[in-house]
Amino acid sequence: MDEDIRTDDAHEAADDQVADAAQVCATQRTPIPVGEAPDCIPDEELLYDIADLFKVFSDTTRIKILFTLMGRDLCVADIADETGTTQSAVSHQLRTLKQAHLVKFERDGRNIVYSLADDHVYTMLNQGLNHICE
Repeated sequence: MDEDIRTDDAHEAADDQVADAAQVCATQRTPIPVGEAPDCIPDEELLYDIADLFKVFSDTTRIKILFTLMGRDLCVADIADETGTTQSAVSHQLRTLKQAHLVKFERDGRNIVYSLADDHVYTMLNQGLNHICE
């Protein structure tokens, strides 16, 4: 009987560890070093968000806009001229890029000026380019 109690305690302890690990995985958002295995697969919500982010990169017009904004701030008309796209199409794609937090904007008088949201966007574009050019 004592052996059954110890076995039950061991199972409960193991279940608690699994639950604790799952909780850590659900909230863990730290980068995984190259060459190392993750402690666990991220939770479904985070996986969904990552998939949505990569979907934003699936459109060449959006990619052109992101590259055009590297290192400079531009209005819709200037982005359209640089990318050879209509202002309407640029505005439509900028809406998607803003929702994905890849671009930011500021009002400059009557114009709205767009730029890349942060260094992560530069990194993603450069990593993509490096990966393709290898």
